[in-house]
Amino acid sequence: MAKAQFHKNQRVYVKPVGTWAQIEHVLPQWVKDVEEPIRITYDVGLGREFGAEELASEATSEQVSGYDGENWRVMRGKNKWQQPDECSHHPHPGTYPIVVTGENDWGGWRVPGSEYDLYPERIEFQARLISGSIRLYRLTRELVGYAEDQPENISNELMSLIQDAKQTLKAVEQDPDGLSEETVA
Repeated sequence: MAKAQFHKNQRVYVKPVGTWAQIEHVLPQWVKDVEEPIRITYDVGLGREFGAEELASEATSEQVSGYDGENWRVMRGKNKWQQPDECSHHPHPGTYPIVVTGENDWGGWRVPGSEYDLYPERIEFQARLISGSIRLYRLTRELVGYAEDQPENISNELMSLIQDAKQTLKAVEQDPDGLSEETVA
């Protein structure tokens, strides 16, 4: 038997999509002659229903923001707009990078072919940076946590870097709706 873990209009983090949303409908699945629903899904207005295991409330957002278990990686897509001999100046002729941010091999970040053709080295660097950012994020959180737990073991020079790391984490974790346009740009 299932019990609702979230309620209508509650703000939740949608893990597979990587964004915050508001629950529009709580959708219980009933079976005849059973007093409680066997399963509950939630409509958050993103095109499909999500189970409770795919959502996290604001109260547990600290746990979500760590992205524990995430495996962002760079895959190669086949270049459909040019033959390999036409793009021999590319780092990987005939392919382009795709950063996959989900469990499946789809979804994430990719770039238009014309932009990749103009700046292939830059796009390759961006792909590596994005795929490595999840590990850098975890490392930064651990470093800030260590500094907060044991400030007496941190030098003044390192404390300055820790303050920068805290501000960076705050900017990453902050809801974009609360930012001014100057901050976003």
